[in-house]
Amino acid sequence: MNALSVASSTFNLKGKDFLTLLDFSSDEIFYLLNQAVKLKEAHLSGKNPKSLEGKTLGMIFEKSSTRTRVSFEAGMLQLGGHPLFLSSKDLQLGRGETIADTAKVLSQFIDCIMIRTFEHEKVEELAKYASIPVINGLTDDFHPCQALADLLTIYEHKQSFSNLKVAYIGDGNNVAHSLMIGCAKMGIDFTLACPDGYKPKAWIVEKAQEIAKAMKSSIVITDNPIQAAKDADALYGDVWTSMGQEEESKARLETFASYQINKELVSYAKDDYLFLHCLPAHRGEEVTAEIIDGPNSVVFQQAGNRMHVQKALLQAILG
Repeated sequence: MNALSVASSTFNLKGKDFLTLLDFSSDEIFYLLNQAVKLKEAHLSGKNPKSLEGKTLGMIFEKSSTRTRVSFEAGMLQLGGHPLFLSSKDLQLGRGETIADTAKVLSQFIDCIMIRTFEHEKVEELAKYASIPVINGLTDDFHPCQALADLLTIYEHKQSFSNLKVAYIGDGNNVAHSLMIGCAKMGIDFTLACPDGYKPKAWIVEKAQEIAKAMKSSIVITDNPIQAAKDADALYGDVWTSMGQEEESKARLETFASYQINKELVSYAKDDYLFLHCLPAHRGEEVTAEIIDGPNSVVFQQAGNRMHVQKALLQAILG
């Protein structure tokens, strides 16, 4: 399937929440990616449209961030809008105000909320009570903005989503969940290799497999990294210890030792494989320096694409 196949189509996403890619059709995702391509071209030519002039985005952070904060903030400014950084330590939310009350109050002042937090239920509750769109900037279960950037990066290099295999090596976490769903929606074969005890959530795998079946692709979960890497068009890594898991770090390093993406593992992938990573990366742990800093790595283009897909998303949901 070609992401530009919906270039002439228009989807009315105004006012829609962006909590997980499960809530968006394949065509709607194609549309967002196509808009991201256009906005990226406009940005590179110095002609950013001021399509969000007069709009304000409130950004709630309960988890620290580099890429999420800067990409949303810069993207909103480039489109003529105004971003507001809202640390949970500064909000009354951090002093016991309910999520429902916070949602209702912020809806009086701003046009959209982006939140980066822990429990996915918080994002769902915020969206339930807010009268403005809510964007999931990351939760323990999903990272849909990252998946959009991943898909755009893959498309830019492969020019199609047909007959592709993406291999994710490591923890079956929020990034794995969203990438799995994104690949299923795009008809990309997806294999996740992770050790027992770190598998993705079963209900998310089942849902992704349903979608993949309809798109004539596959979702495979294995504990064998070589099986995952074999003939892959893209290899994807992530840190073995995410925020909030620091006490598990030693055990995780031992468990994941055989899941490192290194010269030997990538030899099973296609010669023109892409290496992707959501960053930050720990060189020498989940990936060796020669791979992440090598010629097949597209991690910094991938990071930059966060801004372009989020601009497309903001423009779509804010109309």
